[in-house]
Amino acid sequence: MLELEMLLKPEQAALAALKSRVNKVFVTGAGGFLGKAICTRLRAAGIEVNGFARGQYPALTVMGVNMYQGDISDSDALAAAMQDCDLVFHVASKAGVWGDRDSYFAPNVNGTANILRACKALKINHVVYTSTPSVTFAGEDEAGIDESYPYAASFLNYYGHSKAIAEKMVLEANGPQLKTTALRPHLIWGPEDPHLVPRVIARAKIGKLKLVGKQDKLVDTIYVDNAAYAHILAAVDLTQQAKSAGKAYFLSNDEPITMAAMLNNILACVDIAPVTKRVPTGVAYSAGVVLETIYKILGKQQEPIMTRFVARQLSTCHYFDISAAKNDLGYEALISIDEGMLRLKASLN
Repeated sequence: MLELEMLLKPEQAALAALKSRVNKVFVTGAGGFLGKAICTRLRAAGIEVNGFARGQYPALTVMGVNMYQGDISDSDALAAAMQDCDLVFHVASKAGVWGDRDSYFAPNVNGTANILRACKALKINHVVYTSTPSVTFAGEDEAGIDESYPYAASFLNYYGHSKAIAEKMVLEANGPQLKTTALRPHLIWGPEDPHLVPRVIARAKIGKLKLVGKQDKLVDTIYVDNAAYAHILAAVDLTQQAKSAGKAYFLSNDEPITMAAMLNNILACVDIAPVTKRVPTGVAYSAGVVLETIYKILGKQQEPIMTRFVARQLSTCHYFDISAAKNDLGYEALISIDEGMLRLKASLN
């Protein structure tokens, strides 16, 4: 188990402050990449944790997390697991770029509504919600935008749409009895990443990884430990000054990097040659349209190798002004991209 002394001093201080304010914390998506990182830190600080997940995660039980297995669409299961908690980290959601509407809206929208209802019924006073920058993404460049940027008027997939609805619900639920905030980490990565890192490596190994567009656009990313730290800071703020109550925050490493550089940094961790091949943006987008249509007609559940959303994501810039998180939460990235890549490489070898 991770010991508190192994964490950096700012994390230790934040966790000590949180421990003085809460008795028991509830974490949805406890078995996921970010959820596990949050649970690990809470337990290192000696904070009691009830974890909720669809699968079984023995490592969390060994860590001392009280694990409850269930689906956040099940309001009764949630209510049973949330008993006696006074803070919620709502991390669980269905992520991805492909799938039918109900598969996203049931957990992301209805599940969030269940969380908020249970909080009110059980008199839980604080919710930190894990949102996403996808709530603002409509397929165009996002260069240094801040939280004043509006929600997208239309979405390229159900993930972004469902998360936008859920984020609005969480922020609108903020009030005297329930303090809420929403965090928007972008491209979380690091050791044990089950999404970005293995996908990049797998596609590179079979020669299917390509850059989209002629220009290298800047993107923000966030190392998983930094994302977990930001969540702890948000919880501390909600239980003290509550500057963040009713607000959303972009989060990143505050180190915009080109997509090509980010992908090639990951590949370098496993000694794979840099990706250099490119596909024109229009070709990638058209391929996404065609593949989405064919997959829908055939009723295929697996994700197409290209979608409209992925084509736009890979050919546009996504970096954010995180001044609000710095000012309200006291957030600063503790682990740089370079340090994170060293840790990632060590974990893969």
